Amino acid sequence: LRMSRGLGDVYKRQTFGFHTAVDIATDVIDRIHTTAGSHSRVMCIEIMGNKAGWLTLYSGIAGGADIILIPEIPYDINSVVKTIKSRTAGGKNFSILAVAEGAISKEIAALPKKQRKAAVAEMKYPSISYQIAHDIEEATGQETRVTVPGHFQRGGSPDAYDRVISTRFGVKAAELIINKDYGKMVALVNNKVVAVPLKDIAGKLKSVPKDSEVVETARKMGISFGE
Repeated sequence: LRMSRGLGDVYKRQTFGFHTAVDIATDVIDRIHTTAGSHSRVMCIEIMGNKAGWLTLYSGIAGGADIILIPEIPYDINSVVKTIKSRTAGGKNFSILAVAEGAISKEIAALPKKQRKAAVAEMKYPSISYQIAHDIEEATGQETRVTVPGHFQRGGSPDAYDRVISTRFGVKAAELIINKDYGKMVALVNNKVVAVPLKDIAGKLKSVPKDSEVVETARKMGISFGE
């Protein structure tokens, strides 16, 4: 459920399963809105994404999250709290946070790699969402809860888009085998199924650029990234 590195800015590759996972995560956020509003709560919804925030970013926008926290954009808890207090002052009695499981604070992100890993490992809460929820409730006094869909995001029936794209990938992969064209993977590039050398993508993770058009869209919609 990740996007691999593209061949330049105009190329984007998606694996099958991404759209289905976004649909499931979006549905969770949609459903949480009801409880958040009726109980005047802050709700932190933890979405899959340990190293890359694509799934959290897309489902956060689609589900109407007020704050999106992803690994690529370290958050300042004071900024998160400020956003929530601003919403409350404006008459909005609840807030929805879409939190990637790999979200990280600016303080921890600034540490050297070994110290950063140690700090994360020593966290007393089950995951970062619980730490964030604790900090929010302590700073605002507003009841704050955590929802972790977990492996629900990985299972179930794929949506129509993923069924079609996986079929296209399967046919292309079979053609490569028939032609003895090995050492490649199939990918969707600019809506065309193509063969890409494994050496070009192996071990490379496509993170969300801070200046991504999708991130900018979210910002213009008033969504905070806790910066």
